[in-house]
Amino acid sequence: MVSIRAKINSRLEKFLEVDNSGYRRAILCIFIKVKKATIDELHEMLSSRYSVSRNTVASMIGYIHSKLGILRAHKESYKTPMVYFLREEYMDLLMKIVTSSKTST
Repeated sequence: MVSIRAKINSRLEKFLEVDNSGYRRAILCIFIKVKKATIDELHEMLSSRYSVSRNTVASMIGYIHSKLGILRAHKESYKTPMVYFLREEYMDLLMKIVTSSKTST
């Protein structure tokens, strides 16, 4: 039986393999640095380096949250934006994959 950590590892590697634009790696690097952010904050950080729409950022965050499973989401009330947190138990795995994919490209 394959562990959840191994599944997440393979999903992360596949996620970064198809990263032609660099957006995906940049989002993961931002989460390593800041640990938590909203879609608007991430869009602001990414748009300084890339020409990326807010919908593109929201789509990638949704994918990372639902399919990769390395983010948690929290919303204080219906008026506040969703805040995404990097799960601490996957921090070392994420750092290892992001740094190894930087050196291999």
